[in-house]
Amino acid sequence: MAELTEPDTIRERVREKYAAAAGAAAAGAAAPSSCCGPAEVPLTDASGVQVFGDALYGADDAAAAAGAVGASLGCGVPTAVADLHEGETVLDLGSGAGADVLISARRVGPAGRVVGLDMTDEMLELARANAVRAGVANAEFVKGHIENIPLADASVDVVISNCVINLSSDKSAVLAEVARVLRPGGRFAVSDVIADPAMDEATRADMAQWTGCIAGALTREEFEGRLLAAGLVDVEIRETHRVHEHAAAAIVRATKPAT
Repeated sequence: MAELTEPDTIRERVREKYAAAAGAAAAGAAAPSSCCGPAEVPLTDASGVQVFGDALYGADDAAAAAGAVGASLGCGVPTAVADLHEGETVLDLGSGAGADVLISARRVGPAGRVVGLDMTDEMLELARANAVRAGVANAEFVKGHIENIPLADASVDVVISNCVINLSSDKSAVLAEVARVLRPGGRFAVSDVIADPAMDEATRADMAQWTGCIAGALTREEFEGRLLAAGLVDVEIRETHRVHEHAAAAIVRATKPAT
């Protein structure tokens, strides 16, 4: 078992998994087996139902993303619950191959703007190529870490993310940054994994399970508490489907107060 140690170790292991996933997608290979690719967490559950990846998207979204959905490694479809409007500015944390960015870009229209943030050069290259292929001009992809978002205060209307926040070793920093970049009245709408309160310590200590989107997940109560501590309100956490014997995918929403 690979033990969890320093935050930099976690970040580097996650980066390696994302880089491998981008390389496989660019080469036309099948998507890795989960949100970050380890075989320990398969795309399907015990009954064979796909719980990660492209099968979670509808046909219209898949068409809008011009192939990027095929490289999706997420646990949900945040754009389905973000209630995006024409002219809004959207930030996607851990944008990967760009599927949710491209879907969002079409929904906010030419007057809107979507920024995809990712720390992996290989994913950024893949996402930019997908944007060109889709003919999307109102999207951009920026390199950076979700714990230190390289955008100005109060500069976005909506923050989305797909199964990425659980990978961070400092989720409080991520959510504080979300609150900083959101405009007053701005919205947080993500798909992520939430852990059962009874998740065992062996799972939480296993690096392979962390990079597989399981070990680092917060419980429902922990996620709500950290959102409130960051200054967000109207928190809603709704489980969508099970992804592991100790965890579930969920839609997580919150709002930055208008004043």
